[in-house]
Amino acid sequence: MPSASTQELLNQAWFGLIGLMLMLYVVTDGFDLGLGILTLLRRKEHDRDLMIQSIGHVWDANETWLVALGGALFGAFPSAYAMILTDLYVPVMVMIASFIMRGAAIEFRHAAHSSKTVWDRVFGIGSLLAAISQGIVLGKVLTGFVPGLSSLGFVAVTAIGVVSGYCLLGATWVVKKTTGAIQSSARREATAAAFATVVAALIVSLATFEVSPVGVTRWHEHAVFSLLIALAVFAALAFVYVLYSIHMRGESGPFIGSTLLFVISFAGLAVSLFPYIVPGKLTIDAAASDSPTLAFMLLGIGMVFPIMIGYNLYQYHLFRGKVVPVKH
Repeated sequence: MPSASTQELLNQAWFGLIGLMLMLYVVTDGFDLGLGILTLLRRKEHDRDLMIQSIGHVWDANETWLVALGGALFGAFPSAYAMILTDLYVPVMVMIASFIMRGAAIEFRHAAHSSKTVWDRVFGIGSLLAAISQGIVLGKVLTGFVPGLSSLGFVAVTAIGVVSGYCLLGATWVVKKTTGAIQSSARREATAAAFATVVAALIVSLATFEVSPVGVTRWHEHAVFSLLIALAVFAALAFVYVLYSIHMRGESGPFIGSTLLFVISFAGLAVSLFPYIVPGKLTIDAAASDSPTLAFMLLGIGMVFPIMIGYNLYQYHLFRGKVVPVKH
């Protein structure tokens, strides 16, 4: 029989890996979801063409992280998978339907003529619904699936925060990939989204003390709270850097700053949740599979993970630079 320390080490390793996959998904698919939401604000078909063209070679690969995340959660923490999916069946199904809408819209708009605007709206609405669904999932998990009016308000704010955060990533991506009037509009949208994201994050943070089991357990530990304060300072600096880069007409700076803001926020989320995978209900030790299963999965992900990372880095390198309009 494996020692308890070996089991605990594997549990923690998979908690970290799942957190890393979630972070990679949110950052990569977050900007193309945000971009999709912003297309709803664009009246000119030319602008929407450029925006969708900027993610045309990367959007589907971004979603592979979500597939990997679902498989990893099912194999490594089956009890958590069962609990989360049981309580979140509706938003997860809406999210999957939204991804189908987005994929169909991107493909059909290429062949469309008079109805291209319709498919653009389908793409934008699908992006918005996917972001809202993910915000609901985040809020529900943080509240430990506790019902009530206060929990409902908490979930609503997390949904708004995710939508605004994705819009921030999407707008800064457009700043990075375009020029001219569309870039100027994206700068204004990025500024508004940055403030909306920070306001939502502050409200969620304050409400966590009252609504979430995280506020009762982890945030009352002195060492944890001190670390979270440090992360909050870094997040504030990233926020200031985003605004500064936008003001100074930076090209890549706003997107880099927005990405850093998300990475720091996810570090705070991981610190807040550990050692729970469902706050107040299920720890990683209680939810984890046995050591042979986790070790076998670790061997598999050890072979696949570098390929996924390498492919993502290669495609972003290959399609770097500004978007050039396609002549029809």
